[in-house]
Amino acid sequence: MEEREKYIKYRLEKSFETYEVAELLAKNEKWNSTVNRLYYDVYYAVSALLVQSNIESKTHAGVKTQFFLNYIKAEKIEIPLGKLYSDLFDWRQKGDYGDFF
Repeated sequence: MEEREKYIKYRLEKSFETYEVAELLAKNEKWNSTVNRLYYDVYYAVSALLVQSNIESKTHAGVKTQFFLNYIKAEKIEIPLGKLYSDLFDWRQKGDYGDFF
């Protein structure tokens, strides 16, 4: 298995694991941490998708931008899924860095 395939597999495994953690946090009503983990769940999956498509990005904002340009705007992925990713991005920022969110 080449390095790129290993990376994709690793990111997808990390995505699934992170989602499981989000479920546990939600069951315990730890909402900011749940949103954080849901954001990272999606971020890891989108990162894998971009690598699979030979699209590089080094930052969270860059991953989001490339995803929107190459998948949402290109109508390969439905707009509501892009909105969910965007919302999770914003909510994670507010939850991690803002007070009383």
